[in-house]
Amino acid sequence: MAEDEAHEVVTGEGYAVGNIGALGDGGGFRKIRAALNVQALGINAIVMPATFAGRRHYHYEQEETYFIHQGHAELEFGDGSVHRLGPGGIVRIDAATVRRIRNVGDDDLIYVAVGAKEGYVENDGHLLPSEETG
Repeated sequence: MAEDEAHEVVTGEGYAVGNIGALGDGGGFRKIRAALNVQALGINAIVMPATFAGRRHYHYEQEETYFIHQGHAELEFGDGSVHRLGPGGIVRIDAATVRRIRNVGDDDLIYVAVGAKEGYVENDGHLLPSEETG
């Protein structure tokens, strides 16, 4: 990481920036929601050591999306299908769908899990007048 990049969580008026390295060491959850005071959705980074497999689980209400940041994952679903993803891989999972993720690489698997219910707000971005071209 470059010297001038954010290493610790820094908050300002209406924002927070940081790095998952500042949220913990070793394997496990990095609680992004709590650290950055995220209000609209659940979000965590998960670090899994080589050969580690998570538990089969599902949710009552929240849909999840996983983004593979580093390493190689195998996702097993309740219908028996298995899919492998590497860096840049993404998956969306309905709340009730049983899922399990495991690290199938030789190094740490790091992925970001985002969960929400009815969370998308369409066409909500707006340019400042100084940014509009005409």
